[in-house]
Amino acid sequence: MKKLIYVFFMACFLTLSLTSCREQSEKDKLIEEMKEEGATMKKKVDGDESKIKMETENKKVKIKEEDGETKIKVKTDTDN
Repeated sequence: MKKLIYVFFMACFLTLSLTSCREQSEKDKLIEEMKEEGATMKKKVDGDESKIKMETENKKVKIKEEDGETKIKVKTDTDN
């Protein structure tokens, strides 16, 4: 019985660890999406602060990382 419980918990642990490795953060997904749309990309790093600006014809994205905190702004042409 102990062996069965051990095998069950190890299977759960491995399943969770492998699926968490594949997940992308919202930032990474947004960067990939903008690259696929052919966006121009500018990256600026100042010490512990980094800024990424991406722009297409109808969409602008700004990503700011500072002190482990990520802020994402998305603006489309339909926004006023």
